[in-house]
Formats: sequence, structure tokens, C-alpha cells
Amino acid sequence: MYQPTLLHGRKLINNLRVHAAFRGFTLIELMIVLAVIAIILTLAIPTYSNYSTRAKIAESLSVAAGAKTAVASTCQEDVTITNLTNNLAGYNFQETEYVSSIVIDGSCLAPKITMTTQVTGIQPDPVLTLTGDFTLAGRITWICVSDGLNAHDPRTCRS
Repeated sequence: MYQPTLLHGRKLINNLRVHAAFRGFTLIELMIVLAVIAIILTLAIPTYSNYSTRAKIAESLSVAAGAKTAVASTCQEDVTITNLTNNLAGYNFQETEYVSSIVIDGSCLAPKITMTTQVTGIQPDPVLTLTGDFTLAGRITWICVSDGLNAHDPRTCRS
């Protein structure tokens, strides 16, 4: 069993006093911390910027959900329509902060919804297009295409 001696206790107290005298950080330690923070920020800022832009562009997909429903409803009633429009589908779009327009066109067998974005932080603002395929089961399968960069596109619109 270990039993501390008086000499061992004095060394411990002296060591604690020495450490207590050296409080704070050295200049080199501070510079290393700043360099690490700079490296982290160099990697994080572009990632955050892409994420922020992608969220602004993705708003167009959530706003277009109403247009998809309007097209599906209209085409369920009459699949022979060849010239779809916003009015014919009963869809009225109000401009949002990041989406300037949503236009419905095409036929019921191949409907198309075009979403024009605005103020997304990139130039030019991307245009997303949802192209539908009316199946025999009466469903419309949508495919999203964007004219923007993959890094900025929502996941469902990346090529």
C-alpha cells in the first residue's frame, strides 16, 4: 500500500505553486487557436452559403405543390386537355420572396410546371422545371430539372 511521505507532499505543493504562477496562454498557443478557427471558417462559410441558397431555391418546390395538385385534379377530370394553363387548372400564384412565377403548361399526358426563382444569392437565379408523366393508373410522376448548379439545387432536382 502506498503511503505518501512528508517529502512527497512538499514536492506536490511546490509543483502546484509553480503551475499557479504560469496562468494564461502563450502567444504561440493563441496563434495556433486562431489558425484552427480560421481553417474551420474557411471550410464552413462556403458550405453554409450553399445550404442557404439551396433552401431559398427549394421554396419553389414547396410552393409548386399546389400547382401539382391543381394539374392532377384537372387531368383526372379530363385527360384529353392539350393546352394546360394556370387558369384552366384553377391555380393562382402569388409571388413570394424567393419565387417570382409558377407557370403551368403542356398537356395532361405531359404536364409541365416552370418555377422562376428570385433573390437567391446567385446569378442568374435558377429556373426549375417539373415535367410530369401521366400513367395509365391515373397518377402523374414528376421529374425535376434545374438550369442551376448541382451544389445549389434541391436534392430532387440534381442531375
